[in-house]
Amino acid sequence: MAEVEQHQGDQGIEDKIEQTRERFKNEFIKDSSHKYDQRDVDRLQKDNSMVEGYLMWRLYVVDDALKMIDESLQWRKEYGVNDVSESSIPRWMFETGAVFLHGFDKEGNKLFWFKVKLHVKDAKTIIDKKKYVAFWLERNVKKEPGMPLTVIFDMSESGLANIDMDFVKYVVNCFKVYYPKLLSKMIIVEMPWIMNAAWKIVKTWLGPEAISKLKFASRSELQSYIDPEYLPPHMGGMDPFKYSYPPLPDDDFQTPMSDNGPIVSEDESESKEIESKESVLDSKDGLESSFNSEVATKPKKVNFLEDNEKGESRIKGARKPLTTFKGTLLDISPADELSFGCGDTEKKSLIILSNVTKNPLAFKVRTTAPEKYRVKPSSSTCEPGASIEIVVSLHGGSQASPQDRFLVMAAEMDNVGAQELAQFWKEVQKTKIMEHRLRCHVVESIKPAVIPQRDGGDLGSSKDINTAHVPQIGYQAPNDTLLMRLTASNCRLEQSLNMCMRVQKILVCLVLILLVLNLYCIRLLTTQQLS
Repeated sequence: MAEVEQHQGDQGIEDKIEQTRERFKNEFIKDSSHKYDQRDVDRLQKDNSMVEGYLMWRLYVVDDALKMIDESLQWRKEYGVNDVSESSIPRWMFETGAVFLHGFDKEGNKLFWFKVKLHVKDAKTIIDKKKYVAFWLERNVKKEPGMPLTVIFDMSESGLANIDMDFVKYVVNCFKVYYPKLLSKMIIVEMPWIMNAAWKIVKTWLGPEAISKLKFASRSELQSYIDPEYLPPHMGGMDPFKYSYPPLPDDDFQTPMSDNGPIVSEDESESKEIESKESVLDSKDGLESSFNSEVATKPKKVNFLEDNEKGESRIKGARKPLTTFKGTLLDISPADELSFGCGDTEKKSLIILSNVTKNPLAFKVRTTAPEKYRVKPSSSTCEPGASIEIVVSLHGGSQASPQDRFLVMAAEMDNVGAQELAQFWKEVQKTKIMEHRLRCHVVESIKPAVIPQRDGGDLGSSKDINTAHVPQIGYQAPNDTLLMRLTASNCRLEQSLNMCMRVQKILVCLVLILLVLNLYCIRLLTTQQLS
């Protein structure tokens, strides 16, 4: 029954999507196609997720979704969003650091920073500033489609001179109309009390579908949304990041670590390392050692049905992927995310790359947390029709986090030898590089069921325990982990209590203010009557 209802629901959504497309074509494009960029119109006709995004944001009311699509596509053409690039934005805007992408919140969403104190209202530059915001939003949508953003308005050291209501309304409309479903949260940090009236107006602009996403937070409250590792020191965090330009600051992917330290994949040292490894590939022992090394020059096809002791030892304990991304150069498994468990035996995950072209491919894997992960191999080549297993393992006592990301890069080679791999990555054109991003997913381990002790029995005696219904799981939460969880829970309770106290104080102040105003009015009326 549930499957039937699900099928009917899916069919209903598909009907809504087709209905929206047909009506948009007949009612909006027929006599006014000049209003839109043809590239956006073509995408609307082909991309179901684009249409469904507008429908979901408007609660599947087709009339409302059509108005939103019309406004959104007109805006995209007016601001030339499809053609906006780094070179089309004035350089000084990048240099100010008023707007940029960097870091992740606790849910793994990218952080979109607005440094309010650096914004100065200026009618002459407002159009360029709006294009600048569109540049960052479009860049994120293309790099990580479907991934929402958490907007941070950092209002520390800001004042009324920094408030530009036209610009703020534009930012709100970007998430309300132009990019549906892109907003995860909008957090206002350290807002001066003098700006309360302005943000009450902003609330009315957000509308009911987005008002729940607006959060006001102090420095201490901000850490309930974002870990200290992605917060600057003035917000109580430990992030050493300092904005500078160039390059653009949103490329958080770095070369992962090997057992001997960082893998320098972009300089001559990699070439020398590869050349030294080639000398041992002629022998069987050399081949086995290179199979586990950072660069494997002759990848073999993968067959999971084979009883391969070397393969089994290499991927033992690794989570095997269940989904596959079909790319132009590579099929990548898993499609979206690498899964890691909480236990000591669940610290490995497997990436499988399959070359679907007729040419050799060069590939490399990068991560946002190179100090936490070991990737084997992290850079190599893959022959046509071959597959390569990449083992990603957590190093030492590191724990996986939803904020961690992995980037798989691949490009076609013209029969270039492994000794020229480093030079190849220096010279290959960016337009020829396929990129695919993987998120990190932490799987909570299931705790073993509590085994009751029989009356008069010894808990340590096997004959007094019925093990038939006890799950055979090797992970048990250590005492320090339980203590950390209790401590975190107490912190959350303390924050909630502090919030209640603040609200209570504010209410008391409001009551006192009302009493004073009441007394003042009574005195004023009495004075008028006496006069």
